[in-house]
Amino acid sequence: MHVLFVHKNFPAQFGHIGRHLVDHHDFQCSFVCELEPGDFDGIERIQYKIDGGATRDTHYCSRTFENATWHAHAVYETMKARPDIKPDLVVGHSGFGSTLFLADLYDCPIVNYFEYYYHSKGSDLDFRPEFPTRELDQLRSRTRNAMIHLDLQTCRVAYAPTKWQAGLLPSEYEHKIEAIFDGIDREVWRRRPDVPRKIGDREISPETRIVTYVSRGFESMRGFDIFMKVAKRICDARDDVLFVCVGSDRVCYGGDLNRIEEDSYREHVLKQDDYDLSKFLFTGRVTPFELVDIFSLSDLHIYLTVPFVLSWSMMNSLSCGCTVLASDTEPVQEMIRHGENGLLADFFDVDGFTEQALEVLEDPEKFRHLGQAGEAMIEQDYSLEVCLPRMLDLYERAGASGQAGSARGFA
Repeated sequence: MHVLFVHKNFPAQFGHIGRHLVDHHDFQCSFVCELEPGDFDGIERIQYKIDGGATRDTHYCSRTFENATWHAHAVYETMKARPDIKPDLVVGHSGFGSTLFLADLYDCPIVNYFEYYYHSKGSDLDFRPEFPTRELDQLRSRTRNAMIHLDLQTCRVAYAPTKWQAGLLPSEYEHKIEAIFDGIDREVWRRRPDVPRKIGDREISPETRIVTYVSRGFESMRGFDIFMKVAKRICDARDDVLFVCVGSDRVCYGGDLNRIEEDSYREHVLKQDDYDLSKFLFTGRVTPFELVDIFSLSDLHIYLTVPFVLSWSMMNSLSCGCTVLASDTEPVQEMIRHGENGLLADFFDVDGFTEQALEVLEDPEKFRHLGQAGEAMIEQDYSLEVCLPRMLDLYERAGASGQAGSARGFA
């Protein structure tokens, strides 16, 4: 059985699945992406290169589709040049190196992963009224779904990581779509006892309370400005707190850089108030194992997001037994039940966040049961051991519905 994975990055959402199929099911797995070719844990990585893309002359609303088309064509040409690869199943992330044209190259089922379907209203675009959405961005939200619609038509079955994200997709495709999380590797994401109280070069005294915040980029979509307001109030109330902020000075989503003069959103936010930066440790990007150590030291993890793709970091923090205080928004509500496995506050309620944070920091052990309940939830419902069989069952059903798939299974 040969599975071809398609994503512009590697390993992305599929690398752990491919390794499992190779190691435990004697499958052949290939992965076509933009990175350099090579062999990684038995998975052949094949590189595709795009020859063009959207320019300033391309209509603003169609640039996403223009870029996706270039990626889809590059994937097609790259795999056409590899006639030795004859997959029984194609699995790809819609919009990230699209599988669209592979339907004309291979006579096999396609499984697509859908992470987000854009809406102009009641979504990430208009969630924060203090940042008005440009009219053209609202219009673009419809055309950004163009490749997603084509992939929905072409794929045999589809899945999204959460029920909320799956529910964003058009109802006419509901029969194709399931909610299956990517899976948390509990061998990695597990709270470690007796971690040295040192992050980078900074020694942290046993008396210091540690509050963590993690985001790939410091930006408004992930509530970085709200977090900093909360942190300022915590600092005003306690002098024994260190805020460990993991992430980069980049804007991954949204239009923050169009609204500010500074080079980064972090710089912009820090100018809005008088922060004691000795109380903050900005680590930059860290490895997964370094992040596990940071989570293991955390007395309180704060996570915010507008209605958008749920961050892996929140799930990883739960897996590491953190006491999580998060925004009461739809993606989070699916995972955290207030007072049972975490704490929730309205996204904009700085007072509410601060009050709950101070209560936790006064006696972190009193709230440790929330982290333990969060860890148990991950183990029971979202661990790799639970999610992977669901994923493989989806692949099995996709293959069985094809002309040649029923004879060769994943068991």
